[in-house]
This record gives sequence, structure tokens and C-alpha cells, in this order.
Amino acid sequence: QVQLVESGGGLVQAGGSLRLSCAASLRTFSSVNMGWFRQAPGKEREFVAVIAWSGGNTYYADSVKGRFTVSRDNAKNTVYLQMNSLKPEDTAVYYCAADRYRGRDYYMARTEEDFGFWGQGTQVTVSS
Repeated sequence: QVQLVESGGGLVQAGGSLRLSCAASLRTFSSVNMGWFRQAPGKEREFVAVIAWSGGNTYYADSVKGRFTVSRDNAKNTVYLQMNSLKPEDTAVYYCAADRYRGRDYYMARTEEDFGFWGQGTQVTVSS
């Protein structure tokens, strides 16, 4: 059974930082792109970032570009999201997700439909 478990969320003041982790019990972890999404209260879930299965390429939503960094450690089956210069509008439940296909180009994994496995989410709250 595939499990993705996020951790690292919490309450932080505007301008602060948090690092989210996502541990995956996915046998094919090193061959799938990994993504981060978020859902704010009353809003639809939105794409945040994706990292290629090789770790060599990343892509970010415009709203987080320059502030967030996605990385992965294939030896630990873990993907990370470093969030700096946090803003109140970053408040959301953050989800990690695994591409439903192995080995495809990272730029093809941008929408919820591209990801087949999801974590339960971790709450990030940024106070002003």
C-alpha cells in the first residue's frame, strides 16, 4: 500500500520559514516526479511545485517562485519543500503527491490529474 506522509507544518509569522517533508512508501519513488499542492480555506487545490524523478529539474507556481524550493532525496524516499519569506496568503493545507506515471518528463506533471498518490496534508498557517 502506497503511503505519502507529510510533516513540518505549523504556525509561523510572516517573513518566516518552514520546511515540509514528505516520506513515501513507494517502491518506484526514484522514478516518479513528485509534486506539492496546497488548498486554502474556501479555495480549490492549486499546484505549488514539481521536481523531476531525477531531481535535476524543478518548476514552480508564479506565486511561490523565488521563495520556495523543492528538493528530494531518493535514498530516503523523501521530498522536501523549503518555504522562505512566508506570507499570510501562503496559509493552506499542503499536500505532496506522486506522479501516476514513471519516468516521464517533469513538465508533464502539473495538474491534480497527473498525480496518482496523495498524502493526507499538513497545515501551514502564516500570521501577519
